[in-house]
Amino acid sequence: MIVEQMLGGLMAVFSYIVGCEQEKECLVIDPAGSIDSILSRTTELGLTVKYVVNTHGHADHTGGNSALISRTGARLVVHEEDAGRITAGLNKALSLAMGKRPSPGAHIHVSDGDFIKLGQTGLSVIHTPGHTPGGMCLYGDGNLFTGDTLFVGAVGRTDMSGGSLETLLASLKRLLELPPDTIVWPGHHYGDTPSSTLAREKKTNPYITDFI
Repeated sequence: MIVEQMLGGLMAVFSYIVGCEQEKECLVIDPAGSIDSILSRTTELGLTVKYVVNTHGHADHTGGNSALISRTGARLVVHEEDAGRITAGLNKALSLAMGKRPSPGAHIHVSDGDFIKLGQTGLSVIHTPGHTPGGMCLYGDGNLFTGDTLFVGAVGRTDMSGGSLETLLASLKRLLELPPDTIVWPGHHYGDTPSSTLAREKKTNPYITDFI
């Protein structure tokens, strides 16, 4: 599995290119920064963008959807419980405020346990509500893309519409069932390193050590 982490956007958002080495298909998770940079990198890697995937429906993660989809013909994948949030008025307004075009509606709605296939590899959907009702993580080949569910040393906010700390803690418990050497690829660069492991987070993340 090819994994490329790219930092961009107004809030230190991480976008990810995830691809199949054999069949050269890829998806882009949470396009937030420069779409030119993302496409330049996919071209360098010889990858065709098949999907755009949003870990949740907040504008800082969806702002590049429209531009990337219009330039690649990729299909937008969103958890079914955040599908309406992607195209809501608030999301549109925030996208415009950040200098981005509002996102189109999702082409594909997924739910817990679904599999997004990429050539000979792919990512499993883990529904992790708490930050938003339709927040999800994506897991494959020892990699866990956590969006705003889990950061390095922290978690996503739970004080906004649809958020719940109790629900988020339950989602974290699910993630901790994965192998401890699983690589954590967060949705923002808010920690001391750009990535982590579940073993490290279990020992050092206060939301895990103090509440779980």
